Amino acid sequence: MLSEGGSFMKGMVMGGVFCLVLSLLGSFSPSIESGTDDQHHHHHHVKAPSKDELKRLPDSEMQELVNQVRVYCVIMVQPKILMYWATAMDTWSKHCDKPVFYTSESSKALEAVDLNEDDSWARLRKALKHAYENAGDMRWFFVAQATTFAIIENLKYLVLTKDPSEPFYLGNAMKSGELEYVAYDSGIVLSYEALKRLVHVFPDDNKCPERGHTLWKLSDDKQLAVCLKYTGVFAENGEDALGKGLFNSKSVDSLIADGMKDNPNNVVEGCCSDMAVTFSGLSPNQMQVMMFGVYRLRPYGHDFHDSLVFYPPKDSIND
Repeated sequence: MLSEGGSFMKGMVMGGVFCLVLSLLGSFSPSIESGTDDQHHHHHHVKAPSKDELKRLPDSEMQELVNQVRVYCVIMVQPKILMYWATAMDTWSKHCDKPVFYTSESSKALEAVDLNEDDSWARLRKALKHAYENAGDMRWFFVAQATTFAIIENLKYLVLTKDPSEPFYLGNAMKSGELEYVAYDSGIVLSYEALKRLVHVFPDDNKCPERGHTLWKLSDDKQLAVCLKYTGVFAENGEDALGKGLFNSKSVDSLIADGMKDNPNNVVEGCCSDMAVTFSGLSPNQMQVMMFGVYRLRPYGHDFHDSLVFYPPKDSIND
C-alpha cells in the first residue's frame, strides 16, 4: 500500500508540473528584438487631422491629397461564413478603391482569390503577399475580416496627411506582455512601406515562421505584430483629433449600452467617435442597417460643411 501510495503521489506531482508547464507555454509570448536601432520604441497614437489643420492647407494641396489616398481592401473570408461574405461584398467593401476577397477555398456563389490554404496565418500571409504584388498605385491597405464593418471614407481621412512611404501599422492597438499589436477584429491598416517590409521578412522563418511554433501558436494579429516588429514597424492606435479610438471591436449598440452605463449623462460622448472607421460584432442584417444610416439617411436642410469629399469608386451603388 505504501508503494502504491508513493507512486500515486509521485504521479500527482508530475502531473501538476506538466500542467504548469503547459499553462506557462499557453500564455507565453516570445520576446522579440527589433532589427533596427529603435529598441526603446514607445507606443504612440496616430490622430486624424483637425478641421483647423485642413483649413490651413491650400485647395490645390487638399485636392492632391484626396486623389492620392486610395485604399486596397484585403478582406478575409471563408465559405462557412457565406452570409457575412455576401454582405461585405454588397455593402461597405464597395467604397474601397480596390476590394479583394481572399478565401480558404473557392465558392461557386461568390468571387474571391482562392488561396487553397486551411491555416489562417499562412492564408493571411499569402493574401498580403498577393496584395503587395498587385497593388498598382495603391499605397494604403486595409486588412479586415468579413465580420467587420468599415467606413472607408473615415479611414481615408485618418491617413490623409500621412506619408505611405513611412511604415504605418495602425488600428485598435492592444498589448500582450511586451508585445504591442493591432487587433484583427477591428481592422488593420498598413502603409505601402510597412507592407513592403513585411513581405520581405516573410522568407525568414526564424523571424516570421509561416506555420508558427510547435509548442505554442500566436493568434494571427499577434504573429503579424511579431513579424513587423523585426522590421522596425510598431503598432499604433488610430484616433480622432480628440483622442477617441476609431477602430472598434464592438457593435454600435454595444458601445451605446456601455456609454449608458459608464456615462449616463452624456451617452454620445461616452460611446464612440463620430469619425469611427470600424465596428465589429454585427450581424449581416445589422450591417445593412449601418449602411443605410451611414450612407443614405440624411436630415433635410442640414449641411455638415466638410472640408473635402472622398468620392466612392466608380460603379458604387451605395450612395
